[in-house]
Amino acid sequence: MSDLTATNLAAAAAQILATADPAEKVRLSALTAEAWRSGGLAQSGLCSLPDRPARPAQPVLSPANEVPRRRINTAVRGRIALLHALAHIELNAIDLAWDIIARFASPALPKAFFDDWVLVAAEEAKHFSLLAQRLREFDAAYGDLPAHDGLWESAMATRHDLAARLAVVPLVLEARGLDVTPAMIAKLQSAGDDPSAAILEIIYRDEIGHVRIGQRWFSFACAARGLAPEPAWRDYVATYFKGALKPPFNVAARDAAGIPQSWYALAS
Repeated sequence: MSDLTATNLAAAAAQILATADPAEKVRLSALTAEAWRSGGLAQSGLCSLPDRPARPAQPVLSPANEVPRRRINTAVRGRIALLHALAHIELNAIDLAWDIIARFASPALPKAFFDDWVLVAAEEAKHFSLLAQRLREFDAAYGDLPAHDGLWESAMATRHDLAARLAVVPLVLEARGLDVTPAMIAKLQSAGDDPSAAILEIIYRDEIGHVRIGQRWFSFACAARGLAPEPAWRDYVATYFKGALKPPFNVAARDAAGIPQSWYALAS
């Protein structure tokens, strides 16, 4: 185990991004969140930021179209596949939160920006831990199945622009999670897998808050540039997101997260 050696938040985030072992990444995330909340880390400071986060040897990451499709159903193997896929998303989400803190660190941003993204990072680490523990209860582990690199491809595409990152990651990718998670919860409950369903319910509640944070800071970034948020969001998505917005949309959850229906209505 390594200690948290950073004296500023961006350097601590970079240390987490350079940590390959998922359990250690989770541990350092908790230490960093606590250090930030207690005032033990400066908001501003230098860091050496990797272009990509360190990853364990398994799973091997491939382009999304090269990863074999697995039927995710209510059989045990299907539930393991679902939990593994979600754990992979949450591991990426840990790094995405720390990356936005380090990559876009600026004294011009208010402390509330960093408060919000530290909270997101800590909650994503909690989600990964819950899913990893549930996989162990099935005698499985993260890394047992193939995984794709699509989430980090989106991060790389938007690494130069905070508004673009916010438009694509929380307001498209995480918002998509709000659309699909209730059906996954229902499927797990119908299979009698209440423990797995309970984990997804925690994730679902937290992710509404994460999307709301993304919306808040996207609107902030647009205001700083004199842009109207809705057309700016459409422009960023058209430029940096590969694929189409996929209905049906969870309007209630998106409303709770502060995404107006007019933003995505044309895709329905």
